[in-house]
Amino acid sequence: MKTRVRRIETISEFHKIRGLSNPHHPLVSLIDYGLTKILPEHIGEQWLFNFYSIGIKRNVGPLRYGQKEYDFDNGILSFIAPGQLLRVEPNNKKNLNPSGWLLLIHQDYIWNTSLAKTIKQYDFFDYAINEALFMSEKEESLLEGIMQNIKREIEDNIDNFSQNIIIAQIELLLSYSERFYQRQFITRKKNNHEILVRLEEVLNHYINDNTPGEKGLPTVQNVASELHLSPNYLSGLLKNLTGLNTQQHIHEKLIAKAKEKLSTTDLSVSEIAYELGFEHSQSFSKLFKSKTNLSPSKFRVSFN
Repeated sequence: MKTRVRRIETISEFHKIRGLSNPHHPLVSLIDYGLTKILPEHIGEQWLFNFYSIGIKRNVGPLRYGQKEYDFDNGILSFIAPGQLLRVEPNNKKNLNPSGWLLLIHQDYIWNTSLAKTIKQYDFFDYAINEALFMSEKEESLLEGIMQNIKREIEDNIDNFSQNIIIAQIELLLSYSERFYQRQFITRKKNNHEILVRLEEVLNHYINDNTPGEKGLPTVQNVASELHLSPNYLSGLLKNLTGLNTQQHIHEKLIAKAKEKLSTTDLSVSEIAYELGFEHSQSFSKLFKSKTNLSPSKFRVSFN
């Protein structure tokens, strides 16, 4: 049976689906998650939002984001951008008491503001739900305070100053979220270093089993998929651990293998380029020179 995709275009529509009264403002809303409902007819649906969603959630039950399922037993911070799918799974757990806050921001609300440009710079809007931010009580309390400021503006103070104040509070919320994500990269070092080891295994297997010539160059998307992570999360994690993003790691591995082939085989530069997955040997030579300051041919001569 094909899963039904329900497009939720407006915040008012979302309120209706979740059994809530109409929002105070049609383009921005802060929802008490404890008051929301999921009707039986919506179980198993995939929801596609036309607005941004930022949630502090606890005990929400199973949800599927992209290809991953996540169970919100503990408080975490999650982000969904317009056009992303959220699947509502059947909940087999009893005595769940959902709580938290859900901030919905329609794209029209931030149009022609500073946030319209900066919001696209936050990589965590691309993260899969299993990469959501786990917060300390102190961090959660701080962000809830910002959300309460937004709530007061939406419900009590709609005037000529409201939008600027709300936009400023959202920007503050996102700045703190960025700080907390960077903290998470550091505090989860054991996990992260295991990912680094797995990355090496994936790249070694890809490059050493002679498949690049058939499959093409390894891509950031391919590698991230192998590691069951989103591309942006993986690149952010690697940048924090090693100073290099995923693409740079791939290039380093390709250049190391190219050096090995140039120094230990009689294969031509074009043959090596093909074996590594390059469609054109010129592209290989250009990358090699940018990394070593030598052309492949000159490297081979200098090595010998």
